[in-house]
Amino acid sequence: MARHKTIRIGCGAGFQGDRIDPAVILAAQGRIDWLVLECLAERTVAAAQLRRLADPLQGYDPLLRARMEALLPLVKRNHFRLLSNLGAANPVAAGHQVIAIAQELGLRLRVAVVTGDDVLDRLDPQSPTLETGRPVCEFGTPISANAYLGAEAILPAIAGGAEVIVTGRVADPSLFLAPMVREFGWPLDDTTLMASGTVIGHLLECAGQLTGGYFADPGRKDVRDLAQLGFPFCDVAADGSGTLGKVAGTGGTITLRTVKEQLLYEVTDPSAYLTPDVVADLGSVELTDLGEDRIRVSAAAGSARTGTLKVSVGYHAGYIGEGEISYAGPNARARAELAGAIVRERLHDDLRDVRVDLIGVDATHRTDFGYPHDPYEVRLRVAASGATRELAERVGLEVEALYTNGPAGGGGARKFVTDRIGIVSTLMPREQVTSSVVRLSTERATGAAAGAAVGAARTGGTGDDAPPRAGRTARRSP
Repeated sequence: MARHKTIRIGCGAGFQGDRIDPAVILAAQGRIDWLVLECLAERTVAAAQLRRLADPLQGYDPLLRARMEALLPLVKRNHFRLLSNLGAANPVAAGHQVIAIAQELGLRLRVAVVTGDDVLDRLDPQSPTLETGRPVCEFGTPISANAYLGAEAILPAIAGGAEVIVTGRVADPSLFLAPMVREFGWPLDDTTLMASGTVIGHLLECAGQLTGGYFADPGRKDVRDLAQLGFPFCDVAADGSGTLGKVAGTGGTITLRTVKEQLLYEVTDPSAYLTPDVVADLGSVELTDLGEDRIRVSAAAGSARTGTLKVSVGYHAGYIGEGEISYAGPNARARAELAGAIVRERLHDDLRDVRVDLIGVDATHRTDFGYPHDPYEVRLRVAASGATRELAERVGLEVEALYTNGPAGGGGARKFVTDRIGIVSTLMPREQVTSSVVRLSTERATGAAAGAAVGAARTGGTGDDAPPRAGRTARRSP
């Protein structure tokens, strides 16, 4: 297998609701080989399961259409490959949607769907949770259980030549590691290379956080042009080192400080960062400032992966009821406090975890008319959780009733009820989790919807051995 000098991997999304235009800039101007969209979080996939329960054709990323309409023409024009976990709770349906969108755009496209992360049917209710040690069953009825697949589950899809690869729950760094493994021919048991790729993937996975978003703190950590924040890429070498960068002219910055913050983001133990692919030691990582938004990453170390996979379990935890109302003018705060006390007293017997907050500054009149009192206006928010929707609805009803039954001058009342999803984690033996690949194309569809699943593989396998996509050699940064 050929060893390419470098491959350039860009990150076009760091969460489900992320902006689309920075991904388009990467796709159009970044001269990338791969574009990864990381769109899942624990609650995201559980919420997606709820949508799928309501409609079997749903359960994938709500922004799938918008993302694909913007990016698929660029996939074809600029000859990069797109990999994303936006399949969420229904990756096969997401794959068919990608095909349908490509057909609407007049594009010929090959799509692969990675499945196998949904392990709800294999979940042991007595499994201890990582958070408390209590059994999963004590938290409520599970609505989802998704194992964190690793890079090896994606390899058959890459080997098959798919231009777009859709997955469900895959560990965030693994999305980035898989293209490196395939393009460089890295052995899965080489812990140094697996750790090196994992570190790069972890740095890229949150997109704009690496380039100054979330990092920014005015007056302390200033970041230029945040409104036009660019997303990062990494030029990865076959030895596992990489150079982080962003498209010239985009907002934000990549510095040692932004990279160090992201390196430690969501890491419990930096000396043992557990992923499905390796146990990485982040303390060994070396960062070198090359100037002009370029940081070199090298010297990662690691040890062998564990025999278990993390499983994120979502369960229905009742409902949250909310109500809001504003008070403005003289004595606004006192009237809002009285209103909150009224609602708390009326809900006390049925909903004991009532939360009352005073928020707002200038939304009502947009001025304080020079009145000396502080604050001139305030917005009351009341929230509480209830075991049933009916109980949760009482919160908003009581706030709305303040119009005529509470202090003077209340206005702009609103009420909401939302499903409350709880999340706990547990472990599952690796051998109980099986991944497979469904291949689709604009010329003909195969897979679950057509009654055929192709390319099934245990999570220890790499699937068929089709020639890899030709990588690019080192290039001048845009």
